[in-house]
Amino acid sequence: SSGINAEWPLRPGPEESFVGLQSLGYTFTPNFLELCGGNLHLPRVHYVDEGPPNSDRVILLIHGEPTWSFLYRFMIKSLASNGYRVIALDFIGFGKSDKYTSLDMYTHDLHTLT
Repeated sequence: SSGINAEWPLRPGPEESFVGLQSLGYTFTPNFLELCGGNLHLPRVHYVDEGPPNSDRVILLIHGEPTWSFLYRFMIKSLASNGYRVIALDFIGFGKSDKYTSLDMYTHDLHTLT
């Protein structure tokens, strides 16, 4: 069993928490990926995707706890301006990704889906 319960309520990252980030260098267009869980309603994962979209040089930035893609805002710009496609995700429950309203939902199985 995955321990994932489709009935747990989700909420998006609260937009009011992200006001003013542009002045701090976080100027990226938000992208969201809906995880495939069959009939399960799974959280949306937010990610930044910058640089040439067809570049064969791709860098994936994965944050630790308790950070999110904001941590990499200066690296993303530098790498993208040097021809890299840069993808930085926010794990479920972090940054602009959806959040469960119950801490019981945050399991190892859930995070391995990301």
